[in-house]
Amino acid sequence: MTLIGVPRESAEGERRVALVPKVVERLCASGLEVVVESGAGAGALIADEHYLSAGATIGDAWPADVVVKVNPPNSDEVTRLKPGSMLIGFLAPRTRPELADELRLADVTAFALEAIPRISRAQAMDALSSQGNVAGYKAVVLAASLSTRFFPMLTTAAGTVKPTSALILGVGVAGLQALATAKRLGAKTTGYDVRPEVADQVRSVGAQWLDLGIDAAGEGGYARELTEAERAQQQSALERAITKFDVVITTALVPGRPAPRLVTAAAVEGMKAGSVVVDLAGETGGNCELTEPGQTVVRHGVTIASPLNLPATMPEHASELYAKNVTSLLDLLITDGALAPDFDDEVIAASCITREVS
Repeated sequence: MTLIGVPRESAEGERRVALVPKVVERLCASGLEVVVESGAGAGALIADEHYLSAGATIGDAWPADVVVKVNPPNSDEVTRLKPGSMLIGFLAPRTRPELADELRLADVTAFALEAIPRISRAQAMDALSSQGNVAGYKAVVLAASLSTRFFPMLTTAAGTVKPTSALILGVGVAGLQALATAKRLGAKTTGYDVRPEVADQVRSVGAQWLDLGIDAAGEGGYARELTEAERAQQQSALERAITKFDVVITTALVPGRPAPRLVTAAAVEGMKAGSVVVDLAGETGGNCELTEPGQTVVRHGVTIASPLNLPATMPEHASELYAKNVTSLLDLLITDGALAPDFDDEVIAASCITREVS
């Protein structure tokens, strides 16, 4: 019988857990065994007793047949994995290739959730999208809390207050959720992306499309890196546009590369005092020139926030969504209670970054 292990996350500030009791109950009902490290769910306010009630045991999760995590394991944790076991989680194959080498030497077959292909059949396993939704929502809530202005238009006895104007740069999953959330809060919303084919998606959530005349659609639904000429064109046009907005939220990423610079120091200087920039790309350098990753600073009267790992600040729902992504992949890897990955399967082949050598 396959044993699935859920260790406690060790990364600083991480409050999510890879599996929640509701999912554990379903796994146990299907004939699998689940062991959860004591306190694994504490950050998401899930007590050990809830896992026990769902059918799991509390103990050492690392020697399990399949270990499921949120963040990449550190070197000490890699040594605790059982040779011949499997690991599932965010494993940073593009930015931490040395981890794949460690896992390969440890004889561990590893599946990186960020490498799940963006195809219809794999949508239920797409953890980048599920966590991007959380980040996009929370970015707007953060911007509203930092702003000196109301988001919605207000009509009062003292007069009418205009709504906040919000610009979302980068319209992937996080960007679309940010647009939708800002719209629900009453802001006047505008979206921009170098992939013009997402313009209809922007309009579908009630936002306006900012057209700068650049087309940089890349593979897998991501943007490609801009040429020097395109970058100069974009920078000049964005500098002029950004100064018209009260809130700017940036979500632009290029896989495996530093985040593109979209908000220059000159653009920030041109914004009205009291405006807010929320930069979700801080972990890869930031989209704003004045970003200090993990910090909230004020420059030229503009508040610039670059929170790291926003999904961890909403651990309850973020963990629920992530757990569903993990179990969808487990359903593909396990047949009749036994591990039986088909490495000819497109999803399995794309997400596997190491295979056991024995």
